[in-house]
Amino acid sequence: MTDRLLLIEDEKTLRRQLVELLETHLFEVDACVDGVEGVHMGESFNYDIAVIDLGLPRLPGLEVVKRLRLCGKDFPILILTARSDWTDKVDGLAAGADDYLVKPFHVQELLARLKALTRRARGQLRTELSAGPIKMDTRSKEVEVAGAAMDLTAYEYNLLHYLMLRPNEVISKTELTEHLYHQDFDRDSNVIEVFVGRLRRKLDPGNLLHPIATVRGQGYRLNCP
Repeated sequence: MTDRLLLIEDEKTLRRQLVELLETHLFEVDACVDGVEGVHMGESFNYDIAVIDLGLPRLPGLEVVKRLRLCGKDFPILILTARSDWTDKVDGLAAGADDYLVKPFHVQELLARLKALTRRARGQLRTELSAGPIKMDTRSKEVEVAGAAMDLTAYEYNLLHYLMLRPNEVISKTELTEHLYHQDFDRDSNVIEVFVGRLRRKLDPGNLLHPIATVRGQGYRLNCP
């Protein structure tokens, strides 16, 4: 399957390299050199995903993201930033971006993140998710374990939903914090551990299923037989 990708990057050499890389990995790429052109393309055509540099001429990348979201475009957006300042990342995510990379980056990491975003977007179109005995209806937001209904808070549901979109993958605490809870909690807090602990106790009160594994030094994995 070929995904159509919108690339908005003003640096000529990097833009050319990214186009070549992405087309090699079966993306159909439309490349833009500034924010104004990028908004026009994003509003005019249907894309599966976008990669947007924050430091764009004519219209900053942050404003590009906001305008695309305001006009109803819901495709995943990955932002590129030359600064490692965490406030840039939070601002981008709050504006509507789904992920970020700090320059310089490894191309394999870029490809992995794009793959995860497109896979997640397709998963969100499904109304029913399952991971072993865990069943989730994304329309009604109902969760069952072995046929028994679960009473989850909104944060617990969002955490489980994120994990169920990527079963058997290790997801870092940092990713979970910044993608799910960055607007409400301090990025260095232990809130993720707290919610994972609560979710484990609700999903597996008898401690028999072990649905969520802790991978030491890496993150968490939803086990799906």
